[in-house]
Amino acid sequence: MNDKNGSFMKSKRRLIDNILWIGLIAVLAALIFIPGAIGKSTHTHVLVLVLLYASMAQSWNILGGYCGQISFGHSVFFGLGAYGAGMAMVTYGSMPWLGILAGAIIAAVTSVLLGWPCFKLRGHYFAIATFAIVEIFGRVFLIWDWIGGALGLDYPIIKDSWSYFLWSSNKTGYYTGALVLFVFIFGVVRYIESRKLGYYMRAVKEGQETAESLGVNSTKVKLTAMALSAFLAALCGAFFAQYNYRVDPPMVMSLDMSMKFVLITILGGMGTFWGPFLGAAVLIPLQEYTRTSLAFLGPGVDQMVYGLLIIFMMVRQPKGIMGFLAEFGILGRNEKKEATGDDAS
Repeated sequence: MNDKNGSFMKSKRRLIDNILWIGLIAVLAALIFIPGAIGKSTHTHVLVLVLLYASMAQSWNILGGYCGQISFGHSVFFGLGAYGAGMAMVTYGSMPWLGILAGAIIAAVTSVLLGWPCFKLRGHYFAIATFAIVEIFGRVFLIWDWIGGALGLDYPIIKDSWSYFLWSSNKTGYYTGALVLFVFIFGVVRYIESRKLGYYMRAVKEGQETAESLGVNSTKVKLTAMALSAFLAALCGAFFAQYNYRVDPPMVMSLDMSMKFVLITILGGMGTFWGPFLGAAVLIPLQEYTRTSLAFLGPGVDQMVYGLLIIFMMVRQPKGIMGFLAEFGILGRNEKKEATGDDAS
């Protein structure tokens, strides 16, 4: 009887969570059709960035949050996606779509080639290795003339179109594209959460030796998680390049960009479905509006606010915003366990 009640409550919570997920998508999609809600405003720019950075953080969350492999090298995969789109547009003068796909595939293959030796390291040693990878790729791209070197690639100004995924008159197209990217990446994570791969990733995170003793191939799971994470991060990088009309190594392949993947996820809650979105929904508007409203104080004020928020969160609630929600009893039992890492019944 208890098993039936447990299954019923679990199904009920899953239904409620799916309703919230669909409701969020519906609200975001409805903004497109509200006159004046989407256009040239700063608010639209912030909405686009929230969706983009939430997608970026969720792509990292697959490897760092669910699988427990803390990587500071995701800007490499992000950059490969950006350069895939940029090369297609600038070097070859074609539409970006094949370049985006090529960049994402190259990012996934590169992640496996890098992950194979790096996964022999664990914990802090793995994280340090990923730091080095960003520096190596950044330096190589700075001196590689074929991809523009230090000057980067500047996009041509062409007529607004979905074919080239470029708009200069307003941001409606970018907002729609960011929403599609957001739904796709979060949908992928929602799918794998309840599949075998999702359970295997959590098992590796909780204890690699224990997982292996139960028959889980930890190396295969980690490489799969890394390839999927890199592929999705590359899609975000391609969108970033299209949105900014240019790409260069410091812009996409830097430790600063890698840290954004990590910190947004930490702020929202690592290893949780909603954490990356909550982190981006708090951090990005705070950063952007602080930058505009406090510009008279000089450059870097937004970064100071950003840093203080992260420090406060790490001291007060290391589990992020999801941890706060669990602390205040807003989440259900399963969501609370997910947010806090507490496996107690």
